[in-house]
Amino acid sequence: MLGALRRKVAIGGSSASVSGKAIRPIISASRVSVNVGEEVNSRILLLQPRGIAHVRNFSHLILPGCSVGLAKTRDVFSSIQSETIMQKSCRAFSSGDGDLVDAVVPFMGESISDGTLATFLKKPGDSVAADEPIAQIETDKVTIDVVSPQAGVIQEYVAKEGDTVEAGAKIAVISKSGVGVAPAAPAEKKSEKAASKPSPPAESVKEDKPKAKVEASPAAEKPKPPSSPPPKRTATEPVLPPKERERRVPMTRLRKRVATRLKDSQNTFAMLTTFNEVDMTNLMKLRSDYKDAFVEKHGVKLGFMSGFVNAAVSALQHQPIVNAVIDGDDIIYRDYVDISIAVGTPKGLVVPVVRDADKMNFAEIEKTINNLAKKANDGTISIDEMAGGSFTISNGGVYGSLLSTPIINPPQSAILGMHSIVSRPMVVGGNVVPRPMMYIALTYDHRLIDGREAVFFLRRIKDVVEDPRRLLLDV
Repeated sequence: MLGALRRKVAIGGSSASVSGKAIRPIISASRVSVNVGEEVNSRILLLQPRGIAHVRNFSHLILPGCSVGLAKTRDVFSSIQSETIMQKSCRAFSSGDGDLVDAVVPFMGESISDGTLATFLKKPGDSVAADEPIAQIETDKVTIDVVSPQAGVIQEYVAKEGDTVEAGAKIAVISKSGVGVAPAAPAEKKSEKAASKPSPPAESVKEDKPKAKVEASPAAEKPKPPSSPPPKRTATEPVLPPKERERRVPMTRLRKRVATRLKDSQNTFAMLTTFNEVDMTNLMKLRSDYKDAFVEKHGVKLGFMSGFVNAAVSALQHQPIVNAVIDGDDIIYRDYVDISIAVGTPKGLVVPVVRDADKMNFAEIEKTINNLAKKANDGTISIDEMAGGSFTISNGGVYGSLLSTPIINPPQSAILGMHSIVSRPMVVGGNVVPRPMMYIALTYDHRLIDGREAVFFLRRIKDVVEDPRRLLLDV
């Protein structure tokens, strides 16, 4: 029986059964001989590595009573163990190409082709969440955030602050696992080293000083006439302040855009301004009587802007030419009323638009204006919220302006300027009484709008604000 089993082993059987147990083939090697007991067989089974493809097919078995070289068997298993450790260690530190993702500049609007990389909100090595802003792009109209496409760690920035970037341009590389990202601390050490390097040029400065003295010494040796007065400056030599007291700061893209548009407005339009004054007594009384009930019902304060917007809507409906615009040799009449509200922000002037103001009541206008003003100050206003507009209202009174001549916002044809409310003596019913008065100004394109229409327009504003009941009666 034992001889039959040995013959099967010699032929290359792939499995055998000893004592009722199946023994898997362990190693593929040439014939070796030593007496190996059951304990050695179990130790070999424990040392069997997982997942190694080239040790699956074997031609010999270790059976009780067989002879194999134990020393050679140990060498084979030591080589197998080392190969397994190498595979595991390499697999632990490997990262595929899918670990790195790019943060790119988003779409900035149909009328905007590029922007300036204003600032980085994160540093290389910082952790970021998905959709978290990491940089800001400043365009001609708004500031746009560049967000991280996935959660991870910023590996590096491939652009610099001040660079002009287009939509789709790569800004940063994000590592989803954080592998291979240098910490932010070594950057500080590099800056310290860089700051310590400029010290050697101090020697050259010291060397230059004696030269300056040597060069100046011949001039010092020349005798000066004691009675000669100091030279007088001619009228052509201006006295300029020292350069140390000046700072040169590049203009932001928003400021450049505002400057360009306003200058184009002056070069294009035949601008003329007409003025009037408004008695704010009735509108202020209306606000005082209903401000608490208004806030309680609508959740927003009742201001003067809603009254002036409604007055402007009524005036535009009575004088539609003010709501029109010149396009080449044609006049485009707009059958809608979109009121642009000028809002001053820390970054510059923006003009969000109240759409279909002619279909809104006081509460809807106040809510829309408050929402747009908040977005403008936070820098989250979009391009669509500032596009279009058929007429603009600028309230310089919130800053204390008494009188001004506003500039038309292209491509519109007119702009209304509001100013501060000042108590002034006015003649009412033959008596001089104090009244809260406001100067209002209308700047218009005289190529399209005649003085008659402009004066009637401003007069309608005055009538509606001084008597808001006209809005209810449409008179």
